[in-house]
Amino acid sequence: MTDTKGKVVAVNGNMVSVEFDGKVSLNEVGYVKVGGKSLKGEVIRIRGNTAQMQIYEMTNGISTDCSVEFTGDLLSVEVGPGLLGQVYDGLQNPLPLLAEKSGYFLERGVYLPALDENKKWEFTPTAKEGDKVFAGDNIGTVPEGPFTHKILVPFGFLGTYTIKKIAKAGEYKIHDTIATLADEKGKSVNISMSFKWPVKRAVNCYAERLSPDEPMVTKVRLIDTFFPVAKGGTYCIPGPFGAGKTVLQHTTSRNADVDIVIIAACGERAGEVVETLTEFPELKDPRTGRSLMERTIIICNTSSMPVASREASCYTGVTLAEYYRQMGLNVLLLADSTSRWAQAMREMSGRLEEIPGEEAFPAYLESTIASFYERAGIVKLRDGNVGSVTIGGTVSPAGGNFEEPVTQATLKVVGAFHGLSRERSDARRYPSIDPLDSWSKYKSTIGHNLVEFARNVYKRGAEVNQMMKVIGEEGTSLSDFVIYLKSEFLDAVYMQQDSFDEIEGASSVERQKYVFNKIVEILGSDFDFEEKDDARNFFNTLRQNFIDMNYKEFKSSDFTKAEKVIESTLSSKNAQVSNEAKKLLKDGE
Repeated sequence: MTDTKGKVVAVNGNMVSVEFDGKVSLNEVGYVKVGGKSLKGEVIRIRGNTAQMQIYEMTNGISTDCSVEFTGDLLSVEVGPGLLGQVYDGLQNPLPLLAEKSGYFLERGVYLPALDENKKWEFTPTAKEGDKVFAGDNIGTVPEGPFTHKILVPFGFLGTYTIKKIAKAGEYKIHDTIATLADEKGKSVNISMSFKWPVKRAVNCYAERLSPDEPMVTKVRLIDTFFPVAKGGTYCIPGPFGAGKTVLQHTTSRNADVDIVIIAACGERAGEVVETLTEFPELKDPRTGRSLMERTIIICNTSSMPVASREASCYTGVTLAEYYRQMGLNVLLLADSTSRWAQAMREMSGRLEEIPGEEAFPAYLESTIASFYERAGIVKLRDGNVGSVTIGGTVSPAGGNFEEPVTQATLKVVGAFHGLSRERSDARRYPSIDPLDSWSKYKSTIGHNLVEFARNVYKRGAEVNQMMKVIGEEGTSLSDFVIYLKSEFLDAVYMQQDSFDEIEGASSVERQKYVFNKIVEILGSDFDFEEKDDARNFFNTLRQNFIDMNYKEFKSSDFTKAEKVIESTLSSKNAQVSNEAKKLLKDGE
């Protein structure tokens, strides 16, 4: 605590105005004293000697005679060994321990240590006395779940430091001194295995920021092939309620080619948060065969916290992600849903009496969303290792309207757009990403020209489908009808995927390339059809053959048998691959 004290002079929902005597900083943490409890808040605006604070608890009982104590510290999280497998609220309180202390109804004003202060960790030094180090450098390691957790020099250290003393290999608690450093002026400072870092300050302790061009494989065919995401990139998943955002996030969390998964449930309904909390410990990690929670951190708001805490959840999540990136790990942060965060900003902006923007959202909505997504990235560290933070945010626009401000502000900064369609979800075509509206700026796992060839077939088929709704099937030529059947075939056997099957739910890059080449052959083939019913029956049979193959383990005997059935079906109609398709397949582009 500092010597700066204050007094509440006004209360407006979860925002209080405080007159203070001394120095106060933006984003500084303060505690309002009420009823024998200290309620945590953050300074969001300063006007003269009056500070507006958003309180992260229910503000019942706060009146103009309540005192306020300022800490001098910015809103921060504690980082160090023991983060993985934890479930936190937006202020990094461990919720399981909070529930043990408070019961079903969480007490306000109760704040617990984020990390276990009594657990001992097996420390192994990687630096020695006399070494020169900088902020973010690795000086030792401890084992944490399936990873080697690197002990880093705190991010806030400026300039060059010399290691005067470092602990020997052995067991230590997170707050035990493990090294003594001296700065350029000879001043010594002790460091432990943990430290705090402000959540709204990006971590920049790396040598170089790289361009995100390596695909982050999700094993979801529609994403990896048509709308890929890069490691260190950004993407958004807007869609109406019930369109499959949560299942898609679970699938991505389980199968994505990343080391750490962080879920920031910054605005989902209680039922979906409970589903996340109960299902993630049960999900099997394909890498280790153990619980997925061993490499996952979940951050979610509780119903006893006001809407302003949604902002804290987002920034807490991205700060933890940056911390693990600094170890050379690949991290995926899933924020669900940023629409609720934006609505909380709108509510707080109204209480601050700011000039509103479109649909009463604050005028700085776009810059705030951009500053969050800009903290993603792939970086080269000073030791030569590369780490990344990939951010995927879901958006819940009212009525599925993608023209609303939050979706549009997000689209301006992300690298991929996975728009979910109500029409596709109602038709049970999952994942319900709309192949016509969605897009990606990143490189696909499959050759660009091959993907464009298949995309064009799908677009032409969709146009024929719209035309058929007007003039009917009888008014459509056989050639156009075959294009429509090809597009429906592509949709059914490749774009749609069963997330609940162990084999079909996770399609490797090798399998995607192999199957996609077969599909391109079919899309680029001419067939001997006498009439539309003949074509319809053929593609229905072929579709079922491919779906059966999708459920067989890749290159197994059953998979080979399914391939032979497909070849037999194709030969029955004398399939002739076009020269264009042959050239594309030969070039592999």
